Amino acid sequence: MDAAIVATPVAVKSPPAAERVYLHVKAGVLDRSYEGGTLLTEGDLAEAVGVSRTPVREALLRLEAEGLLKLYPKKGALVLPVSAQEIADVVETRLLVEQHAVAKLVGALPERLVARLEELLAEQRGHAAAGDLAAFAVADRCFHAEIVRAAGNRILAQLYDQLRDRQLRMGVATMHAEPSRVAKNIAEHTEILDALRHGGARQAEAAVRRHLSRVNTLARGES
Repeated sequence: MDAAIVATPVAVKSPPAAERVYLHVKAGVLDRSYEGGTLLTEGDLAEAVGVSRTPVREALLRLEAEGLLKLYPKKGALVLPVSAQEIADVVETRLLVEQHAVAKLVGALPERLVARLEELLAEQRGHAAAGDLAAFAVADRCFHAEIVRAAGNRILAQLYDQLRDRQLRMGVATMHAEPSRVAKNIAEHTEILDALRHGGARQAEAAVRRHLSRVNTLARGES
């Protein structure tokens, strides 16, 4: 009779200390737990994550390189607000990429893309009902990214992916500024999908343009 084989539990390694700090702070900046203008100190972050100050410094340097923070020696790190110029640059880049993508997809829309976009719309409705703006912003961003990837230009898709953090941060900010924006985003995403399925290139481009112009206006704090 064969002896029973007992599986040995595999220990799951936690991320390095600097990586844990990096993820903690970045998540806080993107979901506005750490809003623009907040001064973060090494001591407070070390205590919050449960690490020493050395990995905190390493993580803050990395976040400064990504443009999310500004370090001040012996004081801490300032969370940088999103500037009007940055908003304009992100929206302009998104318009160029997303209008090209929808125009390319009209008339050649993969069924798997339709199914994925419908799935993301359902996720958005669920997050909206739960009041989870951070999760809604992720699903919102994924909706647009799926369209860009499906257009088949990998270089443009890589360029678009570089906007991810800025899109998430701006998305949460606009929904905090105008809570009704959540329902409007879902309606506008539905309009984009309908234009892809049943409209022409001009109709799809116009739907994207209307959607992003409203995001731009709100992100700038304009009425």
